[in-house]
Amino acid sequence: MALADTFKETVAELPDDWTDLELDLRLRDESRYVEAALYLVLCNAQPYSHHDWHWRILVAHRFGHAAAAPTVEGALRLLDEAGIEGELAVRETRSGRVEVVPEWGRPESAREEFRRLRAQ
Repeated sequence: MALADTFKETVAELPDDWTDLELDLRLRDESRYVEAALYLVLCNAQPYSHHDWHWRILVAHRFGHAAAAPTVEGALRLLDEAGIEGELAVRETRSGRVEVVPEWGRPESAREEFRRLRAQ
């Protein structure tokens, strides 16, 4: 199965309140490593050193310091279109966290509404 399709299925299986997803990517043909790196720079994939897997990809759902899911899917689709085959493995998922923003000066009702909306 194509990498982008595998990623799309993985995201679809997650609960709606997921916040972070950590993936590992391994290429089938290591001779295409540099070419793959050109595509993976779009989602800020982090290369591993001396490891069985080639890259770690951090994905954020609605907020956070990681690549957005559509961006990761697009980068993986570029790999598929270039004929670069690989394997994805989910290493960690986090869910249920709420974005923290400055709320001073806002009434408690606005704070509660913000938490309710962001927790979905």
